[in-house]
Amino acid sequence: MSKKKRDIPILDLPIIETHFHLDMLKSMTRDEIVEKTRLHHIEKMITISTNPNNLDEVIAIAEKYPEIYCTQGLHPHEGKEWNDDVRAHVLKNLNDISKNKKIVAVGEIGLDFYYSKSPRDEQLKAFEEQLQIAVDHNLPVVIHSRDADEDTIAILKNFSTTLKRKGVIHSFTSGLELAHFALCENFYLGFNGIITFKNAENVRDALKITPLEKILLETDSPFLTPDPYRGFENAPYYLPFVAEKIAEVKEVELETILKHAYRNSLDLFKF
Repeated sequence: MSKKKRDIPILDLPIIETHFHLDMLKSMTRDEIVEKTRLHHIEKMITISTNPNNLDEVIAIAEKYPEIYCTQGLHPHEGKEWNDDVRAHVLKNLNDISKNKKIVAVGEIGLDFYYSKSPRDEQLKAFEEQLQIAVDHNLPVVIHSRDADEDTIAILKNFSTTLKRKGVIHSFTSGLELAHFALCENFYLGFNGIITFKNAENVRDALKITPLEKILLETDSPFLTPDPYRGFENAPYYLPFVAEKIAEVKEVELETILKHAYRNSLDLFKF
């Protein structure tokens, strides 16, 4: 018997979507998605760059919609694509005043040894060089880490003093060691629909040790749709379900989560 779908709550307080991929959403037009998201009090959104082909596209999206911002960076799956030309492209966009007004971070960068779609040495090189770009431009980073806790920690230790604005370990699914390290280093942890999955007790354990001052809300849409809408394409307007579950796990009022996550997002990304 299928689970009964709840209406998506419209919360009283504004929400910031810190990680999604508007260029990948297909269930509606971009205009329709943005309009529906507005109805659910999603005040700002960050659409994330992942590969050489969407570096310019995410900027164009951010320039079209006043509430959308973007990043510049290559996902670890694309580590093999990181080269001098791509680096030059990222730097040009960051240095172009007409574009960089909407660029709020370097990302999505990091390591993924679960799928290993790019060789490890190329992932490591791309990660380190993009971290240096963040240092040079005084930007925070949006980090993807999967089955790579040890190497993620080792690399971030090398940037402990130079990466001033830190960033977020997004879609956090790693072990408590990385959680403790990241929090001690003043990183934020991003939580999304995974927090609602039955088999995600490890993520809820990480959330339990995360101070309210270090929690960010995200969907990573079109992926990782929260219950009770699993099986549907994810979108930013499902964020209320993520916030509700976080409040339940942290045993605090939903309003408390919304206020902290909103302030945390502003503090990190400085919209």
